[in-house]
Amino acid sequence: MIEIKHKKTHVVIVQFEGDSLEGMKLTGLKLREAALAGMVLSHANMTNCDLREVDMRKAILMGTALNACCLNGANLEEADLSGANLTDAFLIGTNLAGARMKEVKLRYAQLAGAILCHAQLEGADLSMADLRANFSDANLAGADLRAANLTGANLTGANLQGANLTHANLTGARLAGARMEGAINTLGRTTTMPAPKGKGSRPWWRVWS
Repeated sequence: MIEIKHKKTHVVIVQFEGDSLEGMKLTGLKLREAALAGMVLSHANMTNCDLREVDMRKAILMGTALNACCLNGANLEEADLSGANLTDAFLIGTNLAGARMKEVKLRYAQLAGAILCHAQLEGADLSMADLRANFSDANLAGADLRAANLTGANLTGANLQGANLTHANLTGARLAGARMEGAINTLGRTTTMPAPKGKGSRPWWRVWS
């Protein structure tokens, strides 16, 4: 028997028979503020779940379907979301610091105010997502950022090597120390060298006046 409890009151929210939730169908569950830290939910179907403010620190969510889930304010610090599907998910203000998110799908996802410092997002699909978030020192190598909204995003020290930024909005983004070799810029052009320094020069990715 597996019990999922409220993280503050410890009241049981839901119970499941068996000793594992891996691969289970858990769609549409109301688990707001649930205690799920360290829980193994790999390849489970959690589409449309209410996961607002849940504690999912170090949870194992590899290949988990989290499409259209609401994870606003949740704590997923150091969780493993490798290969998970979060298309259309809401992660506003979510803590994803240090999370493993290789090849995760976050198309159209809402991540305004989210914390993704040191997150591992190699090969992630972040196209058309709202990424006005903190990506400092995150690894976005080879990530798909086409048409993403990175307005004011913190990309300080981030690895953007080989990332695709075609039509992305980088207005006001902080890119000090970011690595961008081989990235495709907002005009769809591949860059192999950083922009030259000197009076009147500007970063290659800045296409506005």
